[in-house]
Amino acid sequence: MRSDLKAERQNVTLSLPKELITKSKVMAAQKDMSLSAFLRAALENKVREETGYESARERQAGLLEKGFDFGTKGQVGFNRDDLHARRKK
Repeated sequence: MRSDLKAERQNVTLSLPKELITKSKVMAAQKDMSLSAFLRAALENKVREETGYESARERQAGLLEKGFDFGTKGQVGFNRDDLHARRKK
């Protein structure tokens, strides 16, 4: 989600603690941004994180559901005992 200058915008009224607003204004000024642009960027980042995580989770769940081809054609050529047997010298 990238900030699009032509995207339709809507004003929102927020009630935030004064200390949070003060610190946010300072951080925005340090980045040469308006408070509005700073908050918009922070919200966009949060939404990107959340939706990115969800899509990655769904993608990985799909891979697990599908399974992987290890070239064995579904046949296992060994058993548990063979795997755990100790070699004798």
